[in-house]
Amino acid sequence: MEPPGITRHRRPFLAPLWVTLLVLLIAAGVVYTVYRGAAATVVVLASSGEKDPATIDDPPISAEGERRAQRLAQMFAAGGGPGRLEALYVSGERRAQQTAAPLAELLHVTPTPYDAKEAPAVAAALLRAHEGGAVLVIGGAAALQQFLRQLAGAGNTGEAAADPDLLYIVSVPSFGRPRVLRLKY
Repeated sequence: MEPPGITRHRRPFLAPLWVTLLVLLIAAGVVYTVYRGAAATVVVLASSGEKDPATIDDPPISAEGERRAQRLAQMFAAGGGPGRLEALYVSGERRAQQTAAPLAELLHVTPTPYDAKEAPAVAAALLRAHEGGAVLVIGGAAALQQFLRQLAGAGNTGEAAADPDLLYIVSVPSFGRPRVLRLKY
């Protein structure tokens, strides 16, 4: 006697369901990997200290500027590990270099100089070089405004800050919108 015809040619009724579930599982794994691999680069923008009233083109910082430089060094030099600054970018102005000097000494890091006229290009290169890290940029008000415009987009910059005790903390995620936090120190 022959077996019934139903079992002779067994058709895989559940195969499309299993293939669909396998594809969904692989897609979920890829999405999870991309999500876990996404990192936010944090760029802190600090204005150089107040200038000493003088008649020269590139004046040094004042006594109040030196106090602010020491306070900035105390804020960012603490500890190692997570949250530590990876790099320090300083404009070519004497005030910016004097503002960064105490922090550079405490961190044992050499500041990377940049030309204030090339701030947008420096901001783009900074994001590529320090993806997922934390960077401090010290410069004049005009250079910081260009950094803000490049990092946060045209709509998030607000008004230009000539106030030397303002910090802008810009968080730039791998995907999504950048966030700007403005602090007074």
